[in-house]
Amino acid sequence: SPARPKSSHVRSRAGASRYDAAGQARSATIRVVFARAAPVAMTLPSLSGPSAAPPAVGDVLDAQPLARLHALDPGGKAGLVARVLATYAQSLQRLLDQLRLAREGADMQAVRLVAHTLKSSSASIGALALSGLCADTERRLRDGQGDDLVALLDDLTEEGARVLAVVQSTPIAHR
Repeated sequence: SPARPKSSHVRSRAGASRYDAAGQARSATIRVVFARAAPVAMTLPSLSGPSAAPPAVGDVLDAQPLARLHALDPGGKAGLVARVLATYAQSLQRLLDQLRLAREGADMQAVRLVAHTLKSSSASIGALALSGLCADTERRLRDGQGDDLVALLDDLTEEGARVLAVVQSTPIAHR
């Protein structure tokens, strides 16, 4: 029978060993970067208080993804947009808490999983800046690029808090 071409994702045992060793070396480098970083804030940045109003919806959420969600439920009779935004807000809060814990424990796999999970759900509701930060985080962790990862994760956390504040203050999210 003719030889089957090897799939690009199939590795020989020797290739897998080299890949695993490189991945372990990258993970060790990233752990060192986190260990040298300043301690992570224990709480999300506060957007509440006497002088802090939530950012405007248009400053945080892109209109096109929201319009696509509205198009799936013309007239809003099924309450689809409100349910999606409410579910997203609950998920975002839980994932930001998981991100904080993962950072405290220098658990790069957990950080990467949070970034991966938030990436597409954030894009689907129009939180494109947050989605982009998640994509950058996921890529850097996958490629073992620990440079400025602490600052990137700080930015991701801050943008996550901005998105959460907007989604929770949007009247349609509470219907």
